[in-house]
Amino acid sequence: MNEELLTVLEHIEREKGIDKEFLFKAIESALTSAARKIMGNKEAEVAATIDRATGEIKILSEGKEIRSAEFGRIAAQTAKQVIIQKIREAERDIIFEEYQKRIGTITSGTVHRFEKGDIVLDLGKTEAVLPKSQQCPRERYKQGDRVRAYILEVTKTSHGPQIILSRSDAAFVKKLFEIEVPEITEGIVEIRSVSREAGERTKLAVWSKDDKVDPVGACVGMRGSRVKDIVRELQGERVDIIRWSDDLKEYVKASLSPTEIMDIKIDKVNKKIEVIVPDDQLSIGIGKHGQNIRLASKLIGWEMDIRGKEEKAKLTAEALGGPAKEEAVVPEPAAESSEAGSKEEEPTEKGPEGKLTDIEGVGPKAEKILIGAGYDTVEKIKVLTVEDLTKLDGIGQKTAEKIIKSAKGL
Repeated sequence: MNEELLTVLEHIEREKGIDKEFLFKAIESALTSAARKIMGNKEAEVAATIDRATGEIKILSEGKEIRSAEFGRIAAQTAKQVIIQKIREAERDIIFEEYQKRIGTITSGTVHRFEKGDIVLDLGKTEAVLPKSQQCPRERYKQGDRVRAYILEVTKTSHGPQIILSRSDAAFVKKLFEIEVPEITEGIVEIRSVSREAGERTKLAVWSKDDKVDPVGACVGMRGSRVKDIVRELQGERVDIIRWSDDLKEYVKASLSPTEIMDIKIDKVNKKIEVIVPDDQLSIGIGKHGQNIRLASKLIGWEMDIRGKEEKAKLTAEALGGPAKEEAVVPEPAAESSEAGSKEEEPTEKGPEGKLTDIEGVGPKAEKILIGAGYDTVEKIKVLTVEDLTKLDGIGQKTAEKIIKSAKGL
């Protein structure tokens, strides 16, 4: 037993990195508790010692050695249990420290099981959780599938380290580009901002330290090879890559590309931007369910509002108290950008502009609800769905259907 114990402890220290002295003390402590139980006196002064050179175990009570066949059996069993427990604890600590350092990187694992919508992945040494809230809405997995995800958080629990993963975080897309594009790894190209609606669309603003290196081209790759690999990993999510600029107007134009911009008005005090576009470009600028303008706003970090030329002229005239006059605004060319994924929304045909109350089903009450939600023009309502309207308090299914049908007819 004695020589065997020393051999085992030396092996554990060498292979697992657990200090041998730490194990000696843990076994001595466990043996002391076991001896008190055998003696039937939990308060007795008992001490267990292990000779570090020979491995000999002694049980001392009030300075006298106690010899018992039962002590020998208990000693062997206790030593085994303590060693197993300490090995498990040490392995958990090693895994925790390893993954704690890897927060903010991408890992991969195999789908092991499903728990109330969460996906548990087998990473090899341990398991990780991909919560439902961190999954992309349209992605579906089955047992055995290989999944890549972003390490979001690592915490200690009584059952070992808990590793939380994400595929919906904007940082996941950023990290994919860092892996795929060598110029980013080398520090030549920088990702300045990312805005994302997981499973739908991502906007990425990039900048180059070297004037000879095109940041957009570097991220797109030869014939789109780099961005295509990322879009494939994101299962078809659209990715727009734009050129970052310290000129705010140029940056705004790039963020809304390929929308044609007529004018940009900047309120630096309130961090608000108003963008004027041709009427037939309004639906492109807004995007499906307002997605394009929303992502552009997040990308820049300013509140953005987009209006058609005709609507802006009417608002200006109302503010001046006179009839609407068309503003003489010179169109600005669309900024450079690169896009991957699904195609840009086609512009909808612009009907004659009217009041919201011209729409069947929109009375004073409904008009107030729509304006409060930001749908203050007929053109904005045209791009909505029945589902969008029924989310607003006070508008039911039948009313929503009537409004959409009428708006599209104007």
